[in-house]
Amino acid sequence: MLPLGLGCAAIVIALDQLSKWVILTEVMNPPRIIEVTGFFNFVLVGNRGVSFGLFASDAWWVQPAFATFATLISVFLGFWMRRAENRFLAVSLGLVIGGALGNAIDRLAHKAVIDFLDFHVAGYHWPAFNIADSAITVGVIFIIAEGLFAGQKQTK
Repeated sequence: MLPLGLGCAAIVIALDQLSKWVILTEVMNPPRIIEVTGFFNFVLVGNRGVSFGLFASDAWWVQPAFATFATLISVFLGFWMRRAENRFLAVSLGLVIGGALGNAIDRLAHKAVIDFLDFHVAGYHWPAFNIADSAITVGVIFIIAEGLFAGQKQTK
């Protein structure tokens, strides 16, 4: 299962970094808000915190510390992936690892995570996010679902 999960992580990292490169060099040059639909915009946000900007700081050591933490979590998830007994769990872990490492790369290269997807309704905006964030979210949901429903398969 390890090659499958690591392959999934590599695809997430590649798509995440490619999308951020396009946003930074082509779409948001110069930075602005691009209205795509009545509920979706492209924006450019440098998130110096963790989820939803929590613990944001301009201190020199914060971004390397967050990147190191994401890398350590990814290593732990990689060991878990080695023991994965099914493809679903391996892919789920790969999504989380790829997303975490994609954002860690941003922290080291840009001193912030590059977010650019902005969904909104009636003036209320969800915090901007990126492909790595999406992969982490989907991966975690899949891991929880696998944990909840794996026992049901074994008891039948």
